[in-house]
Amino acid sequence: MLSIYERIEYLIKQKGITKKSFCEQLSISTGNLGDWKRGKSTPGTHKLIEISAFFHVSLDWLILGKPSPEMVREGAEDYFFDSKGQSNCHSDELLPEEQVFIKEYIAFAEYRKRKAEEDNS
Repeated sequence: MLSIYERIEYLIKQKGITKKSFCEQLSISTGNLGDWKRGKSTPGTHKLIEISAFFHVSLDWLILGKPSPEMVREGAEDYFFDSKGQSNCHSDELLPEEQVFIKEYIAFAEYRKRKAEEDNS
């Protein structure tokens, strides 16, 4: 089974860019990339999200090597938001790790929206 680093390295080669270019485009230090390669550390959640969006692959594939039949496109209307764009879920009903996950997911959705707008302009 391939490691996360090996999947990232595969994607870099498939895209035809250098590791240095990859690091520069995603603000990753070459030292961190080296740590990932040696298994000393792995990318954090936010970085994994950025990498998956950069290469247009699913997080399931990037993290687990699980194939994804198609890229999922999300929109706020698919989730539990009211007309003001606010969650109708009370955050005090969520566990702390669930609150962190929701915040990270919202940041991911905003990133993908910005990226799509940049790609379309």
